[in-house]
Amino acid sequence: MTNKRYEKLGVKQTIQIDWMDRVVQMLLAGMSEPEIREDLNEFLSTQKQSGGIGERGKKTYSMAISILSSWFPKDEELKAFCANALDLAKSLQPSEWLPLHWAVVSASYPFWFNVAKQVGRILNLQDKITQRQIFDRLIEQYGDRETVARNARYTVRSFVAWNILKDSNSRGCYEKTDLYIINNPDIAILLIESALHVTPDGKGALGLLTNSPGFFPFQVPLLTGDFIAQNCERIDVVHHSFDDELLKLVY
Repeated sequence: MTNKRYEKLGVKQTIQIDWMDRVVQMLLAGMSEPEIREDLNEFLSTQKQSGGIGERGKKTYSMAISILSSWFPKDEELKAFCANALDLAKSLQPSEWLPLHWAVVSASYPFWFNVAKQVGRILNLQDKITQRQIFDRLIEQYGDRETVARNARYTVRSFVAWNILKDSNSRGCYEKTDLYIINNPDIAILLIESALHVTPDGKGALGLLTNSPGFFPFQVPLLTGDFIAQNCERIDVVHHSFDDELLKLVY
């Protein structure tokens, strides 16, 4: 398993949810990766990070393409996972794709999920959260670098753009939005698998995965390890304890 995904930050601008939807729509239409990249180059040149319309330089909008291309990853260990996510998208409305986007981006960019974990941990204790609280916790993990704060800021602004956080009346302060309730067990399994891809060893206790603060926007249903393994050939139950089950990615 490559280590590059765990080292890179990569969220260098705010990502709008409709940009993610556009990629999935093109994939479902059978467009190739070069065709999708060509479309995104033309489309994003007119799309501002804020969600408005306006001309942008290629140096800025090309940064978004890296995140959007999470749907067609180069990492071999993510290809079957993303293909599964695309199969799920076929039977859903675009308005239901958000957890699929979350899973795919989290797996490709663990930094995204790690920012979410810090947000979720703080929101478990209080109703509002500040950028400084998020940055302080990330510095403990990634070091005190300006690039960490900048990438975290763009990640949080993406959360707002996806309507899973909302701006409060105070600048740089955010509030919870309503939970996105996951009823489809296949989507729940995809989210759990994404959390396994976030960890370098590809292992995790089921209870901790299901209740991960990195899933703060969602209400993930309780599933047994055996059910998950039976319904996903890429996950195996490697240990049963009295309290929990340990899941592991299978390649």
